[in-house]
Amino acid sequence: MGVEIERKFLVNHGKWNQLNKPAGTAFRQGYMVKEADKTVRVRVAGNQAYITIKGKSKGISRSEYEYEIPVDDAGELLSAFCEAVIYKTRYCITFAGKLWEIDVFDRDNEGLIMAEIELDDEAETFDLPDWVETEVTGDDRYYNSNLSINPYKNWA
Repeated sequence: MGVEIERKFLVNHGKWNQLNKPAGTAFRQGYMVKEADKTVRVRVAGNQAYITIKGKSKGISRSEYEYEIPVDDAGELLSAFCEAVIYKTRYCITFAGKLWEIDVFDRDNEGLIMAEIELDDEAETFDLPDWVETEVTGDDRYYNSNLSINPYKNWA
């Protein structure tokens, strides 16, 4: 079984804007199933696409299965089976030996910048970059599946 162990943080806009960063990848993603104990996500990331099945979170862990699918199929699934689609640009930055994925959201979630770090163990320690601010790991509002139906612009 695949397991995702992830923590999420808000990003300081000023420090992020000053950071020398790599090119980002445009993402479109939507949810075919969004329930408390499972989600099924379709994502187009640049010229690749994926379907991802995630289980219920237990602490900062949850089961996760991800499979690459044809980009055209993903586009059709997003259009036909997803209630709402979110748009963001993802930047991947290595800091202190750990990969950080930073999502700069667009459209209805514009203004939200969130950093995620995947861990090997829930108790794993890591250094925080200076552009990372508040941890939002346990705040359901920041789950991408929730942002797709209750966007940041509605509650920020």
